[in-house]
Amino acid sequence: MRRITTKRSPISITEKSNFLPSSPVPSTSKFTPLMRSLLPSFSYYSIFFSSTHLSNPEPNPETLSTPSPNPRTRTPLEKQFESWIEQLKPGFTPAHVDEALRAQSDPDLALDIFRWTGQQRNYKHDHLTYLTMIDILISGKRYGHAETLIEEVIAGACSVSVPLYNSIIRFCSCRKFLFNRAFDVYKKMLKSEDCKPTLETYTLLFHSLLQKFHKLNVCYVYLHAVRSLTKQMKASGVIPDTYVLNMIIKAYAKCLEVDEAIKVFREMGLYGCEPNAYTYGYIAKGLCEKGRLNQGLGFYKEMRNRNLVPSGSTYMIIICSLAVERRFDDATDVVFDMLGNNMAPDLLTYRTLLEGLCRDGRGDNALELLEELKKTDRLMGEKTYKILLNGLHSLSRE
Repeated sequence: MRRITTKRSPISITEKSNFLPSSPVPSTSKFTPLMRSLLPSFSYYSIFFSSTHLSNPEPNPETLSTPSPNPRTRTPLEKQFESWIEQLKPGFTPAHVDEALRAQSDPDLALDIFRWTGQQRNYKHDHLTYLTMIDILISGKRYGHAETLIEEVIAGACSVSVPLYNSIIRFCSCRKFLFNRAFDVYKKMLKSEDCKPTLETYTLLFHSLLQKFHKLNVCYVYLHAVRSLTKQMKASGVIPDTYVLNMIIKAYAKCLEVDEAIKVFREMGLYGCEPNAYTYGYIAKGLCEKGRLNQGLGFYKEMRNRNLVPSGSTYMIIICSLAVERRFDDATDVVFDMLGNNMAPDLLTYRTLLEGLCRDGRGDNALELLEELKKTDRLMGEKTYKILLNGLHSLSRE
Protein backbone atom coordinates (compact mmCIF):
# COMPACT_ATOMS: atom_id res chain seq x y z
CA MET A 1 0.00 0.00 0.00
CA ARG A 2 1.38 3.35 -0.96
CA ARG A 3 1.43 6.02 1.80
CA ILE A 4 -0.17 9.29 0.86
CA THR A 5 1.56 12.33 2.31
CA THR A 6 0.24 15.84 2.40
CA LYS A 7 2.27 18.93 2.73
CA ARG A 8 1.31 21.00 5.73
CA SER A 9 1.52 24.74 5.26
CA PRO A 10 3.37 26.60 8.00
CA ILE A 11 1.32 28.76 10.35
CA SER A 12 2.21 32.39 10.08
CA ILE A 13 3.28 34.44 13.05
CA THR A 14 0.10 36.43 12.71
CA GLU A 15 -2.01 33.30 12.94
CA LYS A 16 -0.08 32.06 15.96
CA SER A 17 -0.64 35.31 17.80
CA ASN A 18 -4.38 34.85 17.48
CA PHE A 19 -4.23 31.74 19.64
CA LEU A 20 -2.17 33.34 22.41
CA PRO A 21 -3.67 35.15 25.39
CA SER A 22 -3.65 38.90 25.08
CA SER A 23 -0.99 40.84 26.90
CA PRO A 24 -2.12 42.28 30.26
CA VAL A 25 -0.88 45.73 29.33
CA PRO A 26 0.42 47.37 26.16
CA SER A 27 4.08 46.69 25.43
CA THR A 28 4.88 50.38 25.61
CA SER A 29 3.75 50.58 29.24
CA LYS A 30 6.35 50.96 31.98
CA PHE A 31 4.24 48.50 33.89
CA THR A 32 5.10 45.59 31.53
CA PRO A 33 8.34 44.36 33.18
CA LEU A 34 6.70 44.20 36.60
CA MET A 35 3.61 42.49 35.26
CA ARG A 36 5.71 39.84 33.52
CA SER A 37 7.25 38.91 36.84
CA LEU A 38 4.14 39.20 38.99
CA LEU A 39 1.10 38.57 36.79
CA PRO A 40 0.04 35.38 34.99
CA SER A 41 -0.36 35.38 31.22
CA PHE A 42 -3.84 36.89 31.44
CA SER A 43 -4.76 40.36 32.65
CA TYR A 44 -5.97 40.70 36.23
CA TYR A 45 -8.32 43.45 35.26
CA SER A 46 -9.70 41.46 32.35
CA ILE A 47 -11.41 39.45 35.11
CA PHE A 48 -12.37 42.42 37.27
CA PHE A 49 -13.72 44.68 34.53
CA SER A 50 -14.34 42.70 31.35
CA SER A 51 -17.42 40.61 30.79
CA THR A 52 -16.05 38.81 27.73
CA HIS A 53 -14.65 35.95 29.84
CA LEU A 54 -18.11 35.32 31.20
CA SER A 55 -20.29 35.94 28.19
CA ASN A 56 -17.99 34.24 25.63
CA PRO A 57 -16.05 31.48 27.38
CA GLU A 58 -15.16 29.79 24.03
CA PRO A 59 -13.25 31.63 21.29
CA ASN A 60 -15.21 32.55 18.18
CA PRO A 61 -13.74 30.70 15.16
CA GLU A 62 -14.82 33.48 12.83
CA THR A 63 -12.70 36.04 14.62
CA LEU A 64 -9.59 33.93 15.20
CA SER A 65 -8.12 34.50 11.79
CA THR A 66 -8.50 38.26 11.87
CA PRO A 67 -6.75 40.31 14.57
CA SER A 68 -8.84 43.05 16.12
CA PRO A 69 -7.82 46.41 14.68
CA ASN A 70 -9.24 48.24 17.73
CA PRO A 71 -8.31 46.49 20.99
CA ARG A 72 -10.49 47.26 24.02
CA THR A 73 -9.55 50.55 25.61
CA ARG A 74 -8.65 50.34 29.27
CA THR A 75 -10.94 52.21 31.63
CA PRO A 76 -9.58 54.96 33.90
CA LEU A 77 -10.02 52.64 36.88
CA GLU A 78 -7.91 49.97 35.18
CA LYS A 79 -5.20 52.50 34.44
CA GLN A 80 -5.32 53.77 38.00
CA PHE A 81 -5.06 50.22 39.33
CA GLU A 82 -2.05 49.49 37.14
CA SER A 83 -0.36 52.73 38.18
CA TRP A 84 -0.65 51.72 41.83
CA ILE A 85 0.50 48.17 41.24
CA GLU A 86 3.43 49.62 39.30
CA GLN A 87 4.68 51.17 42.52
CA LEU A 88 4.91 47.78 44.22
CA LYS A 89 8.32 46.31 43.53
CA PRO A 90 8.83 42.55 43.20
CA GLY A 91 9.19 40.96 46.64
CA PHE A 92 6.96 43.57 48.27
CA THR A 93 6.15 43.15 51.96
CA PRO A 94 3.01 43.90 54.03
CA ALA A 95 4.59 47.24 54.94
CA HIS A 96 4.75 48.18 51.24
CA VAL A 97 1.16 47.10 50.70
CA ASP A 98 0.03 49.03 53.77
CA GLU A 99 1.70 52.16 52.42
CA ALA A 100 -0.01 51.71 49.06
CA LEU A 101 -3.41 51.22 50.71
CA ARG A 102 -3.04 54.31 52.89
CA ALA A 103 -2.19 56.42 49.86
CA GLN A 104 -5.38 55.32 48.09
CA SER A 105 -8.48 57.47 48.53
CA ASP A 106 -10.84 55.16 46.61
CA PRO A 107 -11.97 52.32 48.92
CA ASP A 108 -12.96 50.07 46.00
CA LEU A 109 -9.60 50.44 44.31
CA ALA A 110 -7.86 49.89 47.64
CA LEU A 111 -9.78 46.64 48.06
CA ASP A 112 -8.74 45.52 44.56
CA ILE A 113 -5.11 46.17 45.45
CA PHE A 114 -5.57 44.31 48.71
CA ARG A 115 -7.09 41.28 46.99
CA TRP A 116 -4.57 41.25 44.14
CA THR A 117 -1.55 41.37 46.43
CA GLY A 118 -3.05 38.66 48.61
CA GLN A 119 -3.05 36.29 45.60
CA GLN A 120 0.65 36.66 44.85
CA ARG A 121 3.17 33.93 45.63
CA ASN A 122 5.33 34.20 48.73
CA TYR A 123 3.14 36.92 50.17
CA LYS A 124 0.54 36.93 52.96
CA HIS A 125 -1.36 39.81 54.52
CA ASP A 126 -0.68 40.51 58.19
CA HIS A 127 -2.62 42.30 60.94
CA LEU A 128 -1.35 45.67 59.72
CA THR A 129 -2.73 45.40 56.18
CA TYR A 130 -6.01 43.92 57.41
CA LEU A 131 -6.41 46.75 59.93
CA THR A 132 -5.73 49.41 57.30
CA MET A 133 -8.07 47.82 54.77
CA ILE A 134 -10.90 47.40 57.29
CA ASP A 135 -10.56 51.02 58.41
CA ILE A 136 -10.61 52.21 54.78
CA LEU A 137 -13.74 50.21 54.03
CA ILE A 138 -15.53 51.48 57.13
CA SER A 139 -14.60 55.08 56.34
CA GLY A 140 -15.86 54.53 52.80
CA LYS A 141 -19.11 52.97 54.09
CA ARG A 142 -18.36 49.64 52.40
CA TYR A 143 -19.75 47.81 55.41
CA GLY A 144 -20.45 44.53 53.64
CA HIS A 145 -16.84 44.20 52.49
CA ALA A 146 -15.64 45.18 55.97
CA GLU A 147 -17.73 42.40 57.51
CA THR A 148 -16.18 39.91 55.06
CA LEU A 149 -12.65 40.88 56.08
CA ILE A 150 -13.59 40.75 59.76
CA GLU A 151 -14.85 37.20 59.35
CA GLU A 152 -11.57 36.32 57.62
CA VAL A 153 -9.60 37.69 60.57
CA ILE A 154 -11.71 35.79 63.08
CA ALA A 155 -11.23 32.63 61.01
CA GLY A 156 -7.44 33.04 61.26
CA ALA A 157 -6.53 34.58 57.91
CA CYS A 158 -3.72 36.65 59.42
CA SER A 159 -1.77 37.32 62.57
CA VAL A 160 -3.69 39.44 65.07
CA SER A 161 -2.96 42.49 67.21
CA VAL A 162 -4.75 44.51 69.86
CA PRO A 163 -5.42 47.48 67.51
CA LEU A 164 -6.96 45.10 64.95
CA TYR A 165 -9.19 43.45 67.54
CA ASN A 166 -10.24 46.82 68.96
CA SER A 167 -11.08 48.10 65.48
CA ILE A 168 -13.29 45.05 64.91
CA ILE A 169 -15.00 45.53 68.28
CA ARG A 170 -15.59 49.20 67.53
CA PHE A 171 -17.27 48.37 64.22
CA CYS A 172 -19.31 45.41 65.45
CA SER A 173 -20.55 47.14 68.59
CA CYS A 174 -22.13 49.88 66.48
CA ARG A 175 -23.92 47.45 64.16
CA LYS A 176 -27.25 46.09 65.33
CA PHE A 177 -26.75 42.57 64.03
CA LEU A 178 -23.05 42.36 64.96
CA PHE A 179 -23.41 43.36 68.62
CA ASN A 180 -22.74 39.82 69.89
CA ARG A 181 -19.81 39.48 67.49
CA ALA A 182 -18.01 42.22 69.40
CA PHE A 183 -18.13 40.12 72.55
CA ASP A 184 -17.00 37.03 70.62
CA VAL A 185 -13.86 38.95 69.68
CA TYR A 186 -13.47 40.06 73.29
CA LYS A 187 -13.55 36.41 74.43
CA LYS A 188 -10.83 35.58 71.90
CA MET A 189 -8.73 38.37 73.40
CA LEU A 190 -9.20 36.95 76.88
CA LYS A 191 -7.88 33.58 75.70
CA SER A 192 -5.02 35.12 73.73
CA GLU A 193 -1.49 35.24 75.11
CA ASP A 194 -0.32 38.48 73.53
CA CYS A 195 -3.57 40.31 72.67
CA LYS A 196 -5.21 40.83 76.05
CA PRO A 197 -8.00 43.43 76.36
CA THR A 198 -6.88 46.98 77.07
CA LEU A 199 -8.60 50.04 78.53
CA GLU A 200 -9.74 50.94 75.00
CA THR A 201 -11.32 47.49 74.65
CA TYR A 202 -13.34 47.88 77.83
CA THR A 203 -14.28 51.44 76.92
CA LEU A 204 -15.74 50.25 73.62
CA LEU A 205 -17.64 47.39 75.25
CA PHE A 206 -19.09 49.48 78.09
CA HIS A 207 -20.15 52.13 75.60
CA SER A 208 -21.91 49.55 73.44
CA LEU A 209 -23.76 48.19 76.48
CA LEU A 210 -24.85 51.66 77.62
CA GLN A 211 -26.46 52.21 74.22
CA LYS A 212 -28.99 49.53 75.21
CA PHE A 213 -30.09 51.35 78.40
CA HIS A 214 -33.04 53.16 76.87
CA LYS A 215 -35.87 51.67 78.91
CA LEU A 216 -35.94 50.61 82.54
CA ASN A 217 -37.07 47.05 81.87
CA VAL A 218 -34.29 46.60 79.29
CA CYS A 219 -31.64 48.05 81.60
CA TYR A 220 -31.76 45.10 83.97
CA VAL A 221 -31.07 42.69 81.11
CA TYR A 222 -27.78 44.36 80.29
CA LEU A 223 -26.84 45.32 83.86
CA HIS A 224 -25.63 41.76 84.44
CA ALA A 225 -23.23 42.17 81.50
CA VAL A 226 -21.95 45.44 83.00
CA ARG A 227 -21.30 43.71 86.32
CA SER A 228 -19.46 40.82 84.67
CA LEU A 229 -17.39 43.12 82.48
CA THR A 230 -16.43 45.22 85.50
CA LYS A 231 -15.22 42.14 87.39
CA GLN A 232 -13.23 40.91 84.40
CA MET A 233 -11.62 44.32 83.94
CA LYS A 234 -10.49 44.40 87.56
CA ALA A 235 -9.26 40.79 87.41
CA SER A 236 -7.20 41.50 84.30
CA GLY A 237 -5.41 44.39 86.01
CA VAL A 238 -6.71 47.08 83.66
CA ILE A 239 -6.98 50.40 85.51
CA PRO A 240 -10.16 52.28 84.51
CA ASP A 241 -10.31 56.00 83.88
CA THR A 242 -13.02 58.48 84.82
CA TYR A 243 -14.89 57.92 81.55
CA VAL A 244 -15.20 54.16 82.11
CA LEU A 245 -16.15 54.56 85.78
CA ASN A 246 -18.80 57.10 84.81
CA MET A 247 -20.34 54.60 82.39
CA ILE A 248 -20.48 51.99 85.16
CA ILE A 249 -22.06 54.52 87.54
CA LYS A 250 -24.56 55.53 84.87
CA ALA A 251 -25.55 51.89 84.30
CA TYR A 252 -26.26 51.37 88.00
CA ALA A 253 -28.07 54.70 88.34
CA LYS A 254 -30.25 53.98 85.30
CA CYS A 255 -31.38 50.75 86.96
CA LEU A 256 -31.85 52.64 90.26
CA GLU A 257 -29.08 50.55 91.83
CA VAL A 258 -27.87 53.74 93.48
CA ASP A 259 -25.97 52.05 96.31
CA GLU A 260 -23.82 50.24 93.74
CA ALA A 261 -23.32 53.53 91.92
CA ILE A 262 -22.22 55.28 95.11
CA LYS A 263 -19.84 52.39 95.82
CA VAL A 264 -18.11 52.90 92.48
CA PHE A 265 -18.06 56.65 93.19
CA ARG A 266 -16.22 56.02 96.48
CA GLU A 267 -13.66 53.81 94.69
CA MET A 268 -12.69 56.44 92.12
CA GLY A 269 -9.88 57.76 94.28
CA LEU A 270 -8.28 54.29 94.40
CA TYR A 271 -7.73 54.49 90.64
CA GLY A 272 -6.50 58.07 90.75
CA CYS A 273 -9.69 59.37 89.12
CA GLU A 274 -11.55 62.56 89.98
CA PRO A 275 -15.36 62.68 89.71
CA ASN A 276 -16.72 65.24 87.28
CA ALA A 277 -20.14 66.79 86.61
CA TYR A 278 -21.35 63.65 84.87
CA THR A 279 -20.42 61.53 87.88
CA TYR A 280 -22.41 63.67 90.30
CA GLY A 281 -25.25 64.14 87.84
CA TYR A 282 -25.83 60.40 87.29
CA ILE A 283 -25.91 59.73 91.04
CA ALA A 284 -28.06 62.76 91.89
CA LYS A 285 -30.65 61.81 89.24
CA GLY A 286 -30.66 58.19 90.33
CA LEU A 287 -31.20 59.13 93.99
CA CYS A 288 -34.03 61.52 93.15
CA GLU A 289 -35.76 58.95 90.96
CA LYS A 290 -35.31 56.38 93.71
CA GLY A 291 -37.06 58.73 96.16
CA ARG A 292 -33.95 59.49 98.21
CA LEU A 293 -34.23 63.22 97.69
CA ASN A 294 -32.03 64.39 100.58
CA GLN A 295 -29.09 62.34 99.34
CA GLY A 296 -29.65 63.52 95.81
CA LEU A 297 -29.74 67.14 96.92
CA GLY A 298 -26.57 66.50 98.92
CA PHE A 299 -24.71 65.32 95.81
CA TYR A 300 -26.03 68.35 93.92
CA LYS A 301 -24.71 70.73 96.57
CA GLU A 302 -21.35 68.94 96.72
CA MET A 303 -21.10 69.27 92.95
CA ARG A 304 -21.82 72.99 93.06
CA ASN A 305 -19.28 73.49 95.84
CA ARG A 306 -16.71 72.00 93.46
CA ASN A 307 -17.83 74.53 90.81
CA LEU A 308 -19.17 71.72 88.65
CA VAL A 309 -22.25 72.56 86.58
CA PRO A 310 -25.00 69.94 86.27
CA SER A 311 -26.63 69.09 82.98
CA GLY A 312 -30.07 70.45 82.13
CA SER A 313 -31.73 67.10 82.79
CA THR A 314 -30.10 66.85 86.22
CA TYR A 315 -31.34 70.32 87.14
CA MET A 316 -34.89 69.57 86.07
CA ILE A 317 -35.14 66.24 87.87
CA ILE A 318 -33.97 67.86 91.11
CA ILE A 319 -36.43 70.76 90.68
CA CYS A 320 -39.37 68.46 90.01
CA SER A 321 -38.44 66.14 92.89
CA LEU A 322 -38.25 69.07 95.31
CA ALA A 323 -41.53 70.52 94.06
CA VAL A 324 -43.33 67.20 94.43
CA GLU A 325 -42.09 67.04 98.02
CA ARG A 326 -43.41 70.60 98.52
CA ARG A 327 -39.93 71.96 99.10
CA PHE A 328 -40.67 74.98 96.94
CA ASP A 329 -38.00 77.31 98.32
CA ASP A 330 -35.24 74.78 97.58
CA ALA A 331 -36.73 74.14 94.15
CA THR A 332 -36.81 77.88 93.41
CA ASP A 333 -33.14 78.22 94.39
CA VAL A 334 -32.21 75.43 91.98
CA VAL A 335 -34.22 77.08 89.19
CA PHE A 336 -32.35 80.36 89.51
CA ASP A 337 -29.04 78.50 89.76
CA MET A 338 -29.96 76.82 86.49
CA LEU A 339 -30.85 80.14 84.85
CA GLY A 340 -27.57 81.58 86.09
CA ASN A 341 -25.73 78.91 84.11
CA ASN A 342 -27.48 79.85 80.84
CA MET A 343 -29.93 76.96 80.96
CA ALA A 344 -33.70 77.08 81.34
CA PRO A 345 -36.25 74.54 82.60
CA ASP A 346 -38.79 73.16 80.16
CA LEU A 347 -42.51 73.82 80.33
CA LEU A 348 -43.26 70.71 82.41
CA THR A 349 -40.69 71.66 85.05
CA TYR A 350 -42.06 75.18 85.32
CA ARG A 351 -45.61 73.88 85.64
CA THR A 352 -44.61 71.36 88.33
CA LEU A 353 -43.13 74.14 90.46
CA LEU A 354 -45.63 76.96 89.84
CA GLU A 355 -48.78 74.85 89.94
CA GLY A 356 -47.44 73.06 93.01
CA LEU A 357 -47.18 76.41 94.75
CA CYS A 358 -50.70 77.29 93.68
CA ARG A 359 -52.16 74.01 94.95
CA ASP A 360 -50.37 74.56 98.23
CA GLY A 361 -52.38 77.74 98.75
CA ARG A 362 -49.58 80.06 97.65
CA GLY A 363 -51.13 81.36 94.46
CA ASP A 364 -49.83 84.90 94.95
CA ASN A 365 -46.29 83.57 95.42
CA ALA A 366 -46.66 81.55 92.24
CA LEU A 367 -47.75 84.61 90.22
CA GLU A 368 -44.88 86.70 91.63
CA LEU A 369 -42.40 83.92 90.84
CA LEU A 370 -43.74 83.66 87.28
CA GLU A 371 -43.22 87.39 86.68
CA GLU A 372 -39.70 87.16 88.06
CA LEU A 373 -38.93 84.13 85.91
CA LYS A 374 -40.19 85.94 82.82
CA LYS A 375 -37.69 88.74 83.44
CA THR A 376 -34.79 86.35 84.17
CA ASP A 377 -35.42 83.62 81.60
CA ARG A 378 -34.61 85.12 78.22
CA LEU A 379 -35.69 81.91 76.52
CA MET A 380 -39.22 82.04 77.87
CA GLY A 381 -41.45 83.00 74.97
CA GLU A 382 -44.81 84.68 75.14
CA LYS A 383 -46.55 81.39 74.39
CA THR A 384 -44.92 79.61 77.34
CA TYR A 385 -45.70 82.55 79.61
CA LYS A 386 -49.38 82.54 78.67
CA ILE A 387 -49.68 78.78 79.16
CA LEU A 388 -48.20 79.08 82.66
CA LEU A 389 -50.32 82.14 83.51
CA ASN A 390 -53.54 80.52 82.32
CA GLY A 391 -52.73 77.41 84.31
CA LEU A 392 -52.31 79.42 87.51
CA HIS A 393 -55.55 81.38 86.92
CA SER A 394 -57.40 78.11 86.28
CA LEU A 395 -56.14 76.62 89.55
CA SER A 396 -56.98 79.79 91.49
CA ARG A 397 -60.62 79.56 90.40
CA GLU A 398 -61.01 75.98 91.62
